[in-house]
Amino acid sequence: MTEPVAFDARSARHALPLLVAGQAQKEFFVNEAFARIDALLHPAIEGEATEPPGSPAPGECWLVAAPASGAWALREGELASWDGTQWTFCAPCEGMLLFDRSTGARVVFRGGWQRISRPAAPTGGAVVDAEARAAIAAVSDMLATLGLIPPF
Repeated sequence: MTEPVAFDARSARHALPLLVAGQAQKEFFVNEAFARIDALLHPAIEGEATEPPGSPAPGECWLVAAPASGAWALREGELASWDGTQWTFCAPCEGMLLFDRSTGARVVFRGGWQRISRPAAPTGGAVVDAEARAAIAAVSDMLATLGLIPPF
């Protein structure tokens, strides 16, 4: 429903189509809004891909990677959700948090999609205090990257 109808009035954060007084074919606008809400409410993605899967199941959501092609061309960085008939695309906004089913990790949008990696475990044993502080600092940095704690 994203492509066939032009939506002039949209919400500020997620571009949900808004109804206007006396509007014809309200079902297109309402269904588009529901499709976007369905994709954006606690979003979980199947993974990241540059082109649509061959036989997506209704409700599948993907993060469009670069360089996108096919039905996803020019949609890099957006969420693509299959409703059983067509793809609905949602642009990310600051602070959006996804769950990536393929990796079991969270992905956050902070000026771009950011993934964190697990910090290296402390090794050795001669200077345990310094290694423990470095490990704690790495965990704090990862939590800040996800936006779970302030970055300072």
